[in-house]
Amino acid sequence: MDPAAVLALFDRDLREGARPDGPGARVERTGRVVRQTAPRHGWNGVVWSALDDTDADAAIAGQIAHFTGLGRGFEWKLYGHDLPVDLGQRLVASGFTPGPEETLMVGEIGELLLGARQAALPEGVRVVPVTDRAGVDLMAEVHEKAFHADASWLRHRLPARLAAEPDTVVAVVALAGREPVGAARMELVPGTRFAGLWGGGTVEAWRGRGVYRALVAHRARVAAERGCRYLQVDASGQSRPVLERLGFVPLGTTTPYAYVP
Repeated sequence: MDPAAVLALFDRDLREGARPDGPGARVERTGRVVRQTAPRHGWNGVVWSALDDTDADAAIAGQIAHFTGLGRGFEWKLYGHDLPVDLGQRLVASGFTPGPEETLMVGEIGELLLGARQAALPEGVRVVPVTDRAGVDLMAEVHEKAFHADASWLRHRLPARLAAEPDTVVAVVALAGREPVGAARMELVPGTRFAGLWGGGTVEAWRGRGVYRALVAHRARVAAERGCRYLQVDASGQSRPVLERLGFVPLGTTTPYAYVP
């Protein structure tokens, strides 16, 4: 895999050419910024920009005006190679709060499937597709235990997407008996060669047993069946080593900058 070429493809297909990520969302290009505007429980934010010293501050002010005019907070998803080089500092000066930096990682599915052969589930654990609200509730339970974060957004957004656009999302939960111990989803982007891995988490008592790795492998197999070539992940420091062992390659960094009216 040529990392520079794949990063350019990622920017073109998933950022500058972004598609709405759920029912009721719309993607708009305004000047040299691409943003998504979604219903209140959806994701609102900037996915791509091509700015410089002469227009960055005005573009930031324009996005603040747009989203606050709708009464919504939003996120500016900043990548390490975005310009100008001080864009993060400009966002902070305009009232944004940066979240944890993550690593943008991409794996070629053919290579990932080779690594996935060693990714077995622990004995007694099975992966179950999530297709209804009961399954989403199990995923949300895992999310809250694994990340110690509210998952109400997941309970609102995922059922709507499963109902309206089932071909664009794959959601799974790992069960030990009836206990949910891991969960993850994959978002497919029609018309591109990418699928994105999101929300992979394991409850603390089950970490280190291969659940996370097995959920990545499961989604890689599904992506291959769907004709995708690349899997993309925004990896935390905890998941990056696992993903590298499976064959993912780091392409850069990404940091969410949140603006709350």
